[in-house]
Amino acid sequence: MIVPTLLRLPLREGAHTPEARARWEALLAEAHRTLDGAGVPRDGRRAWCVPGRIEVLGKHVDYAGGRSLLCTLERGIVVVARHRDDRRVVLRDERRRQALELPLDARARRSVPWAVYPQTVVRRLQRNFGWRVEGCDLSLASDLPSAAGVSSSSALTVGLTLALAGVSHLHEHPWWKAAIPDRSALAGYVGALENGGDFGLLRGDRGVGTLGGEQDQTAVLCSRPGHLEQFRWAPVRHERSVPWPADHCFVVGVSGVVAAKTGAAKERYNRASRTARQLVDGWHAHTGSRARTLREAFEEAAGSATPADVPEALRVAAAAAATEEFPAAHLEGRLRQFFDETWRWVPQAGDALLAAAHDRSALAAFGAAVAASQRGAEEALENQVPETVTLVRQALELGAVAASAFGAGFGGSVWAMVPAASAWAFAERWRARYQKAFRGRRAQFLVTAPGAPAFEQDERG
Repeated sequence: MIVPTLLRLPLREGAHTPEARARWEALLAEAHRTLDGAGVPRDGRRAWCVPGRIEVLGKHVDYAGGRSLLCTLERGIVVVARHRDDRRVVLRDERRRQALELPLDARARRSVPWAVYPQTVVRRLQRNFGWRVEGCDLSLASDLPSAAGVSSSSALTVGLTLALAGVSHLHEHPWWKAAIPDRSALAGYVGALENGGDFGLLRGDRGVGTLGGEQDQTAVLCSRPGHLEQFRWAPVRHERSVPWPADHCFVVGVSGVVAAKTGAAKERYNRASRTARQLVDGWHAHTGSRARTLREAFEEAAGSATPADVPEALRVAAAAAATEEFPAAHLEGRLRQFFDETWRWVPQAGDALLAAAHDRSALAAFGAAVAASQRGAEEALENQVPETVTLVRQALELGAVAASAFGAGFGGSVWAMVPAASAWAFAERWRARYQKAFRGRRAQFLVTAPGAPAFEQDERG
């Protein structure tokens, strides 16, 4: 699936439902008012709409080379930018009532926790494109819940990268043209920007401190409205688009348990990635292999690109790689979870949705694949909390076709698939039941269809 790096759309095309259009219009107005209040002229402003994402399936597999089913939300972040004549990036966020000033020719001090994201974007773009990065005024507006598993942080880094690259005309740079010819490459670059890795000839930096892949950025940049996208990772490969039943939608329950990727939470998140790395290193020690990812280790051990099960040789290597931090049972469980997610649940779920276009009874098979994936998260990834487990159970008790936690885990959100006609009534029942079980949690419940990818607003249309 090739999506141009520079995607400019009138709002009526970038927002595919009246509700989505109204949300983007409100966010755009808020972001423009912020710049108005700072005395930034209106002429020359550009605006980007960047959605959050739902990881339908594909839990902690992207950095290990697995498969995912993804879509975007009809909510997100707006970034409005205007070129400055000096060498400063000034970022304003009205809802936080905070402003950051990032000098391009001096080292910026981190003044607030979320500054790590804009500072990382600016530092990486300067490292790769030098003086071509130009000063600008930026303003943010968002209706994404933060630290909720809907990829608000990656939406922010994607939006800032698009805005700074756009204002600075980085797409005209020969290194950009060579390394970032399309949106899947741009997603890979922003993923490397976040995790600090190299991206082709574009050298890495220290990133934001998380050891993630490029799933979130790819979903944000490469989704299609009304579809789930199946990707394979490391490198990114789009495998298929799966139509979402138009008479169903997502209700997202935000648990109120912050899924922040900072401090101790960051270490828990990174442990899932380091478990995959431990398995690959164990395979190297056992065989002398040079496999880069867990998927490549599976394929080598099975002698096939489609293993029939977890290969015995990998089990032996995992047992030999066990440590106090990574017990043998944990490594064995992670092997099973990765195999099931990559070669069973993601393909089976996609097949079920394709079949459901002609036979609605196939939705039961979709629900079964999702339920199995959720069990893998609870038992092998060990990244669920009582609130997310309860949200999944309650959604199914209330009649959802399927429900699953998503994102990094240790908090965050749960999606439920429900008939669109009764979505808001379902959301209210779900909210009431959840708040009775967990009084005091600041939960939110959202209704959305699979949305559009990030785009720059074309005001001519």
